[in-house]
Amino acid sequence: MVAHIEDLGRRIELVSMDKHFHDISIGLYEQAEGGAHNFVVHTYSRLDGAADRVAFLSKAMMTLGGLERTANGHGGLRFPCGAEHALGCRRIFLESCKLATGSTLDAKPLSIFDKKSDRTVTVTSDGAGTYRLTADGPEDGRDRRVGAIAKGLVKLAEMELVADDQVRFACGHAHDAMVGLLLGRALNVRAAMREQEDQASRGVLSAPSAQSE
Repeated sequence: MVAHIEDLGRRIELVSMDKHFHDISIGLYEQAEGGAHNFVVHTYSRLDGAADRVAFLSKAMMTLGGLERTANGHGGLRFPCGAEHALGCRRIFLESCKLATGSTLDAKPLSIFDKKSDRTVTVTSDGAGTYRLTADGPEDGRDRRVGAIAKGLVKLAEMELVADDQVRFACGHAHDAMVGLLLGRALNVRAAMREQEDQASRGVLSAPSAQSE
């Protein structure tokens, strides 16, 4: 069992009690080898249906976050650019775990209504990893709000702030699905970061002997 645990790589995120499947623990692992960064969703639970739950979460991460299957065929995931994007991947995992197995999966659009400012915020991609944020409505307060949301994306996905209304991925590749997913969280980045900190402080991923059979 120890060898199997080591094969999973480094755990970078944990949902200690999955409310959509018998409160089992589910972890996200990163495997870095030869410059490649792969991710694995895993649970030690032996409950019937646990494997299906893990399979759904992997599928959700592909649809909602733009990850793809690794070439080795062992259920791993990676970003098409090959870069790590570990913080963004953690958020994609957490957002996927909020969905019940069988939920409809659709990538989020690159625009959202911001209740706080009563504006629609739109993100435009240049196709090379840079995104520009705009918002409709009156000029008063618009730039300030757009700047705050841009900084939220920087914190959630480890992007670089190019200008007050522009952010980019250092890899130089577009990640529209991830940006669309995180855009809603960037509207209230403090709450998103608190949620992630809460997850990190809860429990550990239990071995099979410690989970319900």
